[in-house]
Amino acid sequence: MSDHDPFAPPPPGGQPGARPGGYPSPGPYGPPPDHYPPPGHYGGPGYGYDPAAPFGYDRFGRIYSEKSKVVAALFQLLLGVFGAGRWYTGHIGMAIAQLLTLGGCGLWAFIDGILFLVKDDRTDAAGRVLRS
Repeated sequence: MSDHDPFAPPPPGGQPGARPGGYPSPGPYGPPPDHYPPPGHYGGPGYGYDPAAPFGYDRFGRIYSEKSKVVAALFQLLLGVFGAGRWYTGHIGMAIAQLLTLGGCGLWAFIDGILFLVKDDRTDAAGRVLRS
């Protein structure tokens, strides 16, 4: 057991004990490197608006689409026999299939519309996640 009192004030000059070997003593800090933005500068790389993702990113880092999953679901539920939700999201092949089968006699269109509402991984034709 150590005889050091943990509640005693530190000695003048800092904490007691020597620095472990291999660690340099901290020196005065110089100016920041040139690649950091100046203080108060926001709008540079890594700050704010990203032109590659104008609607932002989801929690997994995937880019949001300009299309809405609520609008796609409404199109699909109301006009699903024509494949309207799939036309809206840009999935032309699936939209044509829904048009030719009348939305799978309405069943495919109804299930697809519900999935647009409850799933968070529905994408547009470019592979971007639909916004809420």
